[in-house]
Amino acid sequence: MLPLAHAPAWIVASVLLVLAVLYVSLAPLNVPADLPTHFDKIEHAAAYVFLAVWFTGLVVRPRYWRVVVALAVLGLTIEFLQAAMPFGRQGDPWDVLANVTGVGIGIALARWSTGGWAL
Repeated sequence: MLPLAHAPAWIVASVLLVLAVLYVSLAPLNVPADLPTHFDKIEHAAAYVFLAVWFTGLVVRPRYWRVVVALAVLGLTIEFLQAAMPFGRQGDPWDVLANVTGVGIGIALARWSTGGWAL
C-alpha cells in the first residue's frame, strides 16, 4: 500500500465499496430492467473500471497485478454466486468478460495517469 496519510480511512472506504458491489450484485431482482440488450455489460465494465482505478490509487505500481487478480476473482466469484442463488440472478460468462475488460481499462488508466491518486 502507498504511504497514505489516512490509511485506515482508505481501508474502511475500500471495504465498504466492495461490500456495496457485492450487495448490488447479489441482492434479489424484484423489477425486470427495461434496458437495451447487453446494456448490463457496459455497467459491469464501468463498475470494474472504477474499482481498478480506486485500488490502483492505493497501491504502488508493482502491485497492480494484485489488483487485477483480486478484481478478476471478485467478478468470477459473484457470477458463481449468482448462478447458485435462487434470487432471480443468473451467472453469465459474458459478465465475467465485461468485468475483466473493465479491469484492463482501469489498469491502463492507472498506468497512464490515475495511479497513486490517493496520495
